[in-house]
Amino acid sequence: MASSSEELYTRQVRNYLAELERGDVSAICALFTPDAQVSSPFLGWMRAAPFFAKVNAASGESRITPIDICVSTTGARRATGYFVYDWGLKDGSAVRFECVDVFEFDDNGLIERMIIVYDTHPIRSTVGDKYA
Repeated sequence: MASSSEELYTRQVRNYLAELERGDVSAICALFTPDAQVSSPFLGWMRAAPFFAKVNAASGESRITPIDICVSTTGARRATGYFVYDWGLKDGSAVRFECVDVFEFDDNGLIERMIIVYDTHPIRSTVGDKYA
């Protein structure tokens, strides 16, 4: 049986993926602590609010297909979301890639740190500097 923290982290990752697909910046940011940090392969470390504002400004309609959510087995307040991101850009171009987001949570289950992991090589030519 899953612990309450496992259920909370799983629910938070699901909520995050759903809000990311919708592109609702305020709903996404509500899942994060006010001083949360996000690490992106393209943009480096940023606070959550300006990071998601940049993503939203560059994005058109996108689709997220969750593959799996894994919760830490070491007792850490950590989970990963593994998904396929069909990322539509504002200019009408689109890229599809597999992504793993690593989430670290505070005592209340808010995200305080997120590391985005994906291979940028296949998508650099499409994305370029469209949201840098």
